[in-house]
Amino acid sequence: MSGDDAEQEQKLSRKRRKPQGRRKLSAMSTDADAKDPVLTQLEELGLITEVLAEIKSGKEATVYLAENDDGLLALKIYRDVAARSFKNTGDYGVGLASTSDAVSKAIAKRGSKGAAALQDLWVASEYMVLWQLWQAGLNVPEPLIGPEAFDYVQTSPAVLMRFIGDEDRPAPRLSDIRLTPEEAQVAWQQALEGMARLLKLGLVHGDYSTYNLLWWEGSVMMIDFPQVSDQTNPHFQSLLKRDAESLAQSFKRLGIREDAESTLREVQRLARTLPDKPRLTLP
Repeated sequence: MSGDDAEQEQKLSRKRRKPQGRRKLSAMSTDADAKDPVLTQLEELGLITEVLAEIKSGKEATVYLAENDDGLLALKIYRDVAARSFKNTGDYGVGLASTSDAVSKAIAKRGSKGAAALQDLWVASEYMVLWQLWQAGLNVPEPLIGPEAFDYVQTSPAVLMRFIGDEDRPAPRLSDIRLTPEEAQVAWQQALEGMARLLKLGLVHGDYSTYNLLWWEGSVMMIDFPQVSDQTNPHFQSLLKRDAESLAQSFKRLGIREDAESTLREVQRLARTLPDKPRLTLP
């Protein structure tokens, strides 16, 4: 191989190894030769047939509207950890997904193995939480993979769940819409109950506000769960207080005037008094 050929091969190799940030819709919908490898993997598994639109893109992941033989679904694809920031993960850890000592050390070193392990753990954690909350009867999107942990690995870095919305539009976030005073009060009470039911399960969302609450057909739906923690997290109480503050603050634009302290007290009261309502699942 000549010097020029070797240099070109190195450039191509570096390009192939470049971490994926936001995946463009065009890469999710083009011909087989140019198609995103994650999409190809999911199609080969028979989990999706087509990606229809991009719903939302954030710092950690992009959510697409997709479909399969059963109907519409939400396809959430995490960005490669190498293309994301670790700086905000300190209080959350990796959610509820458990790790071996070897994996924990790899994550702590922030190397390529640690990045890959952390990616898989964020996906596994979101699936685990979705299933726990769905089976407990909370208003969350239905997870479409699992409930066995073995199944999660097949879709990483993607999480597949039931789409909330219809053919015309996705369910909007509470942060993006206007409500009547009556609707706002209903949404507030449902949001309090959702946070209380999480606490009743010994969980805290970690990023609970109108930005992670959908409004559809008069109901509040909770979304985005990779950072959910349980009471083994030493920061559990501070995360709970932060969620109460975020919820109260973000509802002000909807006309709800509550402070963080009263919000937390009401959530704690509801967590003690609300009856369980597990979801009935048929065999």
